[in-house]
Amino acid sequence: MKKKILITSFDLAIGGVERSLIGLLSHIDYSRYDVDLLLFKHEGEFLPLLPPGPNLLPELPPYTTFRMPIGQIAKEGFYPLAISRTMAKYMGSLHGKIKKVEEPGYLVIQYGWEMSNRFLPKLNKEYDVAIGFLWPHHFIGEKVKAKMKIGWIHTDYSNIYLNKKVEVKMWGKLDKIVAVSEECSNTFLTILPDFKQKTMVIENILSPDFVRKQANNGIPIEMKKDQDKTILLTVGRLSHAKGIDNAIRACKELLKEGFDVEWYVVGYGPLEDELRNLIHQLELKDRFFLLGKKTNPYPYIKECDIYVQPSRYEGKAVTIREAQILGKPVVITNFPTANSQARDGIDALITSQDVEGIVKGVRKIIENGELKNELITNVRSMDYGNENEIEKLYSLIES
Repeated sequence: MKKKILITSFDLAIGGVERSLIGLLSHIDYSRYDVDLLLFKHEGEFLPLLPPGPNLLPELPPYTTFRMPIGQIAKEGFYPLAISRTMAKYMGSLHGKIKKVEEPGYLVIQYGWEMSNRFLPKLNKEYDVAIGFLWPHHFIGEKVKAKMKIGWIHTDYSNIYLNKKVEVKMWGKLDKIVAVSEECSNTFLTILPDFKQKTMVIENILSPDFVRKQANNGIPIEMKKDQDKTILLTVGRLSHAKGIDNAIRACKELLKEGFDVEWYVVGYGPLEDELRNLIHQLELKDRFFLLGKKTNPYPYIKECDIYVQPSRYEGKAVTIREAQILGKPVVITNFPTANSQARDGIDALITSQDVEGIVKGVRKIIENGELKNELITNVRSMDYGNENEIEKLYSLIES
């Protein structure tokens, strides 16, 4: 008899976690398992990429509110949730101010779930295994009946501030914890060492064949391919974590030094207006381009000369691996999990996280043709496929 599995996430908007979820769902053996997929919201550009195997459950209306503005939640009649979210926003922001947290958004999310829990319905079905693919995992922990509960970690815990008491309570309701890299696991266990015995690593599943096929499926007409210019590309959310502001400043410095570069960013996010203002202030509107959402970023990666990831922190940046699969020389900043993404001088250059470091890495590849060719040769010779990671999940499910 097939085991019954539940996998949950928010939606399938463009993002690294969502791409990873599609990768996981595309590799599960559905002859062995009955899989229900619960998305809190049936929306997102990746929705058409859902494979035929999982059974997509209907939306649960109260859970569709978690990415809504508070006013809209109230307008739709979810008054207790609107009040809870208002209180959570106030408490999270206040906690962040007291602790001088640069990015208090995680606290607001924590408090949002903690304070809304009593008003949220349970799922009326029992499973052998329930998997929460995107933090936080209150739903899996408290609203689902399952013999085994598993929560995924995609975040570098050393660079976020959380209410530890709330976090311990949440993870304590799960049986197993899966981190997407050794570094993710290590930073998590540095903060929450008591969960060591139930934490393991399963990397994001990535198919090189899929990436290469998608790279040939479209023409990035916005990118002005000019043989005399060096085309730089970054793919990522327009957020503090991704360091796009430093990329803009690095672009200005490279131009000052006489390098003929154009820098393109595929992605969207809360800092778009702020970043556009910075581009305007530095007079880079003809050199630094925010391209917005792209369902398929791979043709853009294929067309660039150098792929740059200027992040302040990452869990496991899928885009770095995708750029390597597509044979690109890569520059990444030395965020805490960088060594899980690449080997410095072999399949990427790892630079310091400041503007100077980014400039130095890009400059080195532009000026040193031999180094650039060596990086390209190395990434093209490596097998970055890891489809066998699914076997670790099977072992976990069957344990």
